[in-house]
Amino acid sequence: MSSKSDGNYNQVAFALEILRLLAEKPRRREELVDLLSIFLEQHGKSVDNANVKQKITRTIRKLRDCGIEIKSAPHHPYELVESNFPVLISSEQREALATAAYFLADMGFSAQASQIQRIGNITESDIPASIKVDFSPPVDYSENKLDAIVRQLQERFVQQCRYTIRYQSKPGAKGRIWDIDRSELRLHDGLLYLFAFIPDWRSGWFDYWHNIDQNHIFRLDKIVNVGAASDTHWISCDFPTLKVNYRTTGQLSNYKPRRKDEIVIYNDPEGKFRDIEATIDYWFWFRQRILKYGANVQILNPQLLADEIKKEYKNIQKQFSAAEN
Repeated sequence: MSSKSDGNYNQVAFALEILRLLAEKPRRREELVDLLSIFLEQHGKSVDNANVKQKITRTIRKLRDCGIEIKSAPHHPYELVESNFPVLISSEQREALATAAYFLADMGFSAQASQIQRIGNITESDIPASIKVDFSPPVDYSENKLDAIVRQLQERFVQQCRYTIRYQSKPGAKGRIWDIDRSELRLHDGLLYLFAFIPDWRSGWFDYWHNIDQNHIFRLDKIVNVGAASDTHWISCDFPTLKVNYRTTGQLSNYKPRRKDEIVIYNDPEGKFRDIEATIDYWFWFRQRILKYGANVQILNPQLLADEIKKEYKNIQKQFSAAEN
């Protein structure tokens, strides 16, 4: 091994390699020994497992003395909890981190926002004055209960097996047990939801299985507990979807889809309208968006969804008429 290669190794490099490995994920002592042995060999150092173990123990002790929190316990992996290692970032990167922290904090993720602020040493003055956020959801997702619920749900997503949740839709209610299949977390209008396929749900609209009516949402702050994973694997890796065609006119005659599940299928040569095909997996959210567009949008098909929107507009008209009288 050349002296140049040998010179690339030192105690600081060894400590940084430990930090790099633990920053990726928690690692058991044996795994660290294997990976760091390879690291030492690559730098021309003789390797002895007992010696490597001692190096790891001494180095982690020194890292802790420097204020870097590394959790360890018998029969558990080393876990990097927090690092105060200085992060060098440009002014543009600092502004980007400040903006991200600002958005997260306003959406109820104050703990996550605080982590970003501490990583980049962000202050209020770093937030661009031209950006104002007004989500203000009625939930703080940094609460201990919600944080535990999120972690449990993420574990179920990795296991990809059915599980149950107890959902309390109204305060004081006993709560209902739901059998959850394919699921994920989704952020919508500043609120975080468990988006899930309910295998035993009977649709009032569709006579086939499985359909988008079986996709449900659950507010995280109303989930009382998450059950253990079963031995039944998820039915599918995808949620059921439905294609909806709608036409944009007036102020939206040149509407350009910004969502990955929408495409333009027809452009009027005179520029008076544009037909869009959307692939949706949850009707209520899509319906909310269509109603926001008002008279500038018309559902073309499926007909049952077009009828639903017409019915909604009729109900709105009745309410206005009743208020005038």
